[in-house]
Amino acid sequence: MANLVIAEHDNASIKGATLNTVTAALACGGDVHVLVAGHHAAAAAQAAAQIAGVSKVIHADSEALAHALAENVAAQVLAIAGNYTHILFPATAGGKNVAPRVAAKLDVAQLSDVTLVVSADTFERPIYAGNAIATVQSKDTIKVLTVRTTGFDAAAASGGSASIETLAASADSGKSSFKGSEIAKNDRPELTAAKIIVSGGRALGSAEKFAEIITPLADKLGAAMGASRAAVDAGYAPNDWQVGQTGKIVAPQLYVACGISGAIQHLAGMKDSKVIVAINKDPEAPIFSVADYGLEADLFVAVPELVSAL
Repeated sequence: MANLVIAEHDNASIKGATLNTVTAALACGGDVHVLVAGHHAAAAAQAAAQIAGVSKVIHADSEALAHALAENVAAQVLAIAGNYTHILFPATAGGKNVAPRVAAKLDVAQLSDVTLVVSADTFERPIYAGNAIATVQSKDTIKVLTVRTTGFDAAAASGGSASIETLAASADSGKSSFKGSEIAKNDRPELTAAKIIVSGGRALGSAEKFAEIITPLADKLGAAMGASRAAVDAGYAPNDWQVGQTGKIVAPQLYVACGISGAIQHLAGMKDSKVIVAINKDPEAPIFSVADYGLEADLFVAVPELVSAL
């Protein structure tokens, strides 16, 4: 038997989260196959075949799969699910949309946000906003997992030589349709893949101050920009910048938190960062408990000084 990774892609290339999920699949033991379900996605299938550790790529191509509608992707997964012991999705918005449908149809318990594969049937996952780690053993014949990408190193995107098998696409379910999308244009690195992130909190006071203080530092560091939930709720930053339990889970090489107190929900999203720098004038701020470097200072003075020094 083998393990199946559901690739996240844009029909032209494979997204980084897929590489982390492949590493998790390899840890489960057995061969690793990757399903690329899309439309005119031959380039994505070729890219998947280059991933180190992958032995086969299954390519299903149909207009019904063009926009990764959950019902259609789930049907495609279910069509081949019986060939696998483990079905793994990245714990992204897309993966979390499809995985529960697959688990429900298979009548198995989904294992969510897996951060460590202990053995083929035993896994670790965070609970209580990451304050405790649960070890879960599953006796289901087919195990459906979502993989927290920050818990696994990315597999090499090149060096593999997997075969590509073309699969007849499942029919359109007709249960949903794609109407359109509004994509935010951003020249910065994608938040979940960035090596450096500069985040701002509610202490910045306004969207104008957020841009005035945080943007120059991010520009200097070549960083992605993030925000706490409080800053997003206050309208200082867009929703897709939110880091935390209800936002994006990140683990960059460097995370700079400016004016973020460190509520438990925020810490759950960034405490796995390699180096954490916190700038806050409150010496009791919880962010200092996880920071590698803490600067007790007024961010409106300290951050511009830091930008000047850089």
